[in-house]
Amino acid sequence: MAKPSLEEFTDMLDRAVNRIPPRFCRELTGGFNVQKKKQRDGDYYILGEYIEEDHLGSFILFYYGSFVEVLESEPREAWEAEIMDTVLHEMQHHLEAQAGLDDLARQEIEELTKALHQK
Repeated sequence: MAKPSLEEFTDMLDRAVNRIPPRFCRELTGGFNVQKKKQRDGDYYILGEYIEEDHLGSFILFYYGSFVEVLESEPREAWEAEIMDTVLHEMQHHLEAQAGLDDLARQEIEELTKALHQK
């Protein structure tokens, strides 16, 4: 399958986001946003990112270019599944931030530490 266009990607993302009950998004003041670029952290592509800023509030970014790098030749179902997984992952960051927790961040640091020590 050819990679989805940016517009097709945002349509898939909108369908995933619209399934979230509104009460979970109450404090997500900046909503869900897409950037065309790819985002990297070392060897890893960042598909999405939960951001909290004093002046901008909290919002979630999805990086279309990163999805392209990771999934370019994959079927549409793989794109939809990865979008849903990324939405859930970033929403977990948001909900944990609202509750004053950082369990997911600790888990990600542990996974990154293991990955870096395997090389």
